[in-house]
Amino acid sequence: MNKEIKNLLLFCAVYPLFVFGQKDKKIMFSVVNPALIERKQELVSIAWKDIVSKYPSIDTADFKVINALTKKEIPFQLEYRGQANIQNLLLPIDAAANSISDFYLQEGKPAIINSKTYCRYVPERKDDFAWENDKIAFRMYGQALESTNENAYGMDVWVKRTDRLVINERYKRGEYHVDHGDGMDYYHVGFSLGAGNIAPYVNDSIYYSKNYHQWKVLDNGPLRSAFQLVYDEWDVAGKAVKVIKTISLDAGSQLSRVEVNYSYANGDSLPVVVGIIKRKEPGIILQDEQNGIMGYWEPQHGIDGITGTGTIFLKPVVKMKVTNEHLLAQLTARKEESFIYYTGAAWNKAGLITNAQTWFSYLQLFQQLLQQPLQVKLM
Repeated sequence: MNKEIKNLLLFCAVYPLFVFGQKDKKIMFSVVNPALIERKQELVSIAWKDIVSKYPSIDTADFKVINALTKKEIPFQLEYRGQANIQNLLLPIDAAANSISDFYLQEGKPAIINSKTYCRYVPERKDDFAWENDKIAFRMYGQALESTNENAYGMDVWVKRTDRLVINERYKRGEYHVDHGDGMDYYHVGFSLGAGNIAPYVNDSIYYSKNYHQWKVLDNGPLRSAFQLVYDEWDVAGKAVKVIKTISLDAGSQLSRVEVNYSYANGDSLPVVVGIIKRKEPGIILQDEQNGIMGYWEPQHGIDGITGTGTIFLKPVVKMKVTNEHLLAQLTARKEESFIYYTGAAWNKAGLITNAQTWFSYLQLFQQLLQQPLQVKLM
């Protein structure tokens, strides 16, 4: 066997070739971790149009993603973001600190993976909208709850100590305030912002909207679920305001991403607050205005345990403060601009985050990784 053939066989063994059209091509890409921090199962997004522009004949039902070093298959999700066509390829990546990892696409049926995220409209429970992943669950309240004595405004937390998806089981049982071994709903919201909801804030007053009146699922797993909630116009100190909230949750994350779009007629900006409800008993508070991190480790709630809540901001914080009811972060939302932040929770009885120091460290690390996102280079 001559030298050229040996080299060709070696090349094919390292980088398999396959057909996406008339010519053989290898679809290679690298993921760069610029941070001096290891990443674990962090979702990276590759624009689908960039893949198609290089390889227009790719079959969306017949390809796998392979780690070039380990040769292991990587699960993926095709993200639509509510559109008819694919928008992004989502991949959970492990990356060493300050590293470059290579991957390639290869023809073949991808392995079936279990969903780790889920969201749905819940008409049987007064128009709730609930979402969860393998770590935590949340819900927002809908129109049907407004006319009842159960009405509430903020974001609710459903704590979990299982990686199973449990929302449907809990609603079916109708006993989500009871821990059946997988967690429960003991978080109190009431007429507050709950675990990180947002509202206009004028002259030290929070201007709550009514509950959401329209909803739309954008994607539903297996690695990211996303949806939109639409709120009807309401009066904010004489200004008519509308808002759309786009919320997503990735597998493995304690925090949801919240993208808020306000619309109004007068002025270019709107003062807002993101809030976390306080408990009557003393808890442990973190308010880091400079880095845009707000955290709260609640007091023990009897046998139910302890919930940690927290928010992370991408835009400058005007001020953080503590009131009788809330931890508040004051910020400015601007017309025609998306206002993005992250908010979420953890439960000590899940066994992973069991004290305030660990929770605040989680929030600080999350913020650092947001500042140094994974980078993709398509070859």
